[in-house]
Amino acid sequence: MKFWKIFSNGLINENPLLVLMIGLCSSLAVTTSVANGIGMGLSMTFVLLMSEIVISLFRKLIPSSVRIPIFIIVIAAFTTIIDYVLQAYFPDLSASMGLFIPLIVVNCIIMGRVEAFASQQPIINVIPDALGMGLGYTWVLAAISLVRELLGNGSILGFNVLGSGYTPILFFALPPGGFLVFALFISLGLFLKSRVSSNTVNRDKAGCC
Repeated sequence: MKFWKIFSNGLINENPLLVLMIGLCSSLAVTTSVANGIGMGLSMTFVLLMSEIVISLFRKLIPSSVRIPIFIIVIAAFTTIIDYVLQAYFPDLSASMGLFIPLIVVNCIIMGRVEAFASQQPIINVIPDALGMGLGYTWVLAAISLVRELLGNGSILGFNVLGSGYTPILFFALPPGGFLVFALFISLGLFLKSRVSSNTVNRDKAGCC
């Protein structure tokens, strides 16, 4: 039960993009295609998971005065690994995302989680935290990418699904389109959250009466 609570926290309640709103720059830049969104999300999930595990294991041995440089070194090591893996096995995806994979090193989501969570929690807690935050980041990227690629290019994962007669709406393939889609997702999330909270309050009142 505790595993699920920590895991689901990153997926919904403290989603890094829709709720905490951190790590937005790279998120909006890579979401022009579903492949890029999923690739970026899974890459960051890998780096976050491995970094949290290592830092949690050695948290009692890391001097407080040099913890930030050590955190950066650990994150940079796993970022380099995933960067080389993408270059070797997924060169087109690596080229498409460009510098945004190496920039995972300074992603606010990873640094925030290792500082606020992994450096203070045992490994049994950091694994669901990293998976929840990483997959929460991934599903939002994939959803935004789906809307932008579909409307901006008429395709999904490069396959034309709207037919040759569809006229792509270039706006959604450009940065302003990314901001608009992201804003709509935030609005939808806040609306659903308010409805859930309202229903909970109404049930509590009904129970009291």
